Order: sequence, then structure tokens, then C-alpha cells
Amino acid sequence: MSRNTALIVIDVQQSFEQRPYWSETDLPAFRDKLTALIDGAVAAGIPVVRVLHVDADGSFRKESGFVRPMDWVPPAHDVVFEKTVHNAFTDTGLDRWLRTRGVTRVIVCGIRTEQCCETTTRVASDLGYDVDFVTEATLTFPMTHARTGRVYDSADIKARTELVLAGRFARIATVEEALAA
Repeated sequence: MSRNTALIVIDVQQSFEQRPYWSETDLPAFRDKLTALIDGAVAAGIPVVRVLHVDADGSFRKESGFVRPMDWVPPAHDVVFEKTVHNAFTDTGLDRWLRTRGVTRVIVCGIRTEQCCETTTRVASDLGYDVDFVTEATLTFPMTHARTGRVYDSADIKARTELVLAGRFARIATVEEALAA
């Protein structure tokens, strides 16, 4: 495993469990893949960056008590950043932290696939990082198109995210592929 790599675990926090769209349908598979990714990173000596989202919206308010990792998330992490925007770079100091450690490649996982994970991937790529996007270690929820009323399920959203990221902003990788690189 390359020592120039870091794992970024985005927004896997209890805040989501309080939201009306929360669903545990895809949670078991996500939990298994994310846990394997974190455990594999720790075993390989890859630093684990935990990112938590904080804003003024209900369960994402720091005072809510829900801005903390979900109970099942492995406790291993090297640093925690709190963000108030969609990507993990803009307002956190993450870029500086990574660069001072010689990190040139990041592995992205977490919640939500098409929002904070995708946005972080795009920004990381724009900043010059090589990015592995581990879709199977991301979680999202069905969404309804505001104009057409079409419902996009989690698989649709994940497929779209892979489509727009692959080869432009990231390599789409499985847990095993990301840990083997």
C-alpha cells in the first residue's frame, strides 16, 4: 500500500438517522463495505480522516447531539474535521493536513453518494489528488425529481454518480481495489 494515501470517511453520522428520508434498506451492505474499508486502511497504515457535517439544520446542529459517528462505525481515525459546506475541503483545513503528510491519493466513502461524497471527489481532483471513489462504501436515499416527479432509487443515483465521476474526477473502485492500489 502506498504511503501517500488517506481514507476520507464523510458524514457517517447520527444526524442522518433523524432525517425523514432515512432508510435502512441499503444500510447492511454499506456498513459491511465501510467497515471493511476502514479496517483495511488501518491494517495498511493508511490514515483515516473522519469528516462530520455541521450546520443550522436540526439534527446537523452541533447542539443536537447527533453530530457524532454512527454507533457501529469503527473508532479508528487519525483526525476529525467538521465542515459546513458540501465538500470536505473548503472550510476544514483538510487540504493542508493531507499535503503536510505527503498525501497525493485519497479514497472517498461515506454519506451521501451524490452530495458530499461526489462534491468532495470533484474538489479533491481539482486540487490535484488522485481519487478512488468507492461507491459500494457510500450510502444515499431515493430522491424525487422536483419537475417530473420521477423517483430515482439509490441504485439510479449511484450509477449516475459513477457515470459523471469515472475517468474525469476519479477511478471507481471496490473496497478491495482501493486498498490494493
